[in-house]
Amino acid sequence: MFPNSAGPLDSTAHIIQVALAPAFLLSALATLLNVFSTRLGRVADKVDAAARSLEGADPAEAARLSRYLTYLRRRSFILDAAVVLASLGGVMTGIAVLTLFVGALRDNTIATVLFGCFGAALVCTVGAIGAFLTEILLAGRGVRIEVARQQDQAAGLKRG
Repeated sequence: MFPNSAGPLDSTAHIIQVALAPAFLLSALATLLNVFSTRLGRVADKVDAAARSLEGADPAEAARLSRYLTYLRRRSFILDAAVVLASLGGVMTGIAVLTLFVGALRDNTIATVLFGCFGAALVCTVGAIGAFLTEILLAGRGVRIEVARQQDQAAGLKRG
């Protein structure tokens, strides 16, 4: 895989250049995750506003708000799917880069320190994406719990 004329450091530098090419994809995925997170926050704000409106609503308004909360719940599920897919894309990109890096350096003992630093950076990136995925899924679950609670209140107002 390494050219014969290149030394270990040149080969390692080339491998890093090739491995960094997916950084653009990771950057795009991070931007998408930021957008998804912002949109989930907006959905949560709308759930809160609908909940406040529900407190003094008449039965007809309570029914409308219940349908709106169902719509917001559906949006939160779709955003969760988008977050999972983008996060998995980021994780798989990181794993692909790490695999490329490990495969290219497995026989080159001179670049061990460089391998360790770059490999650790990739592992940390994959871990950060995984942690973000967990957090955003918890936030989405919180939105859905609030929607269900508000829908139960709306149903109670409708009956009462």
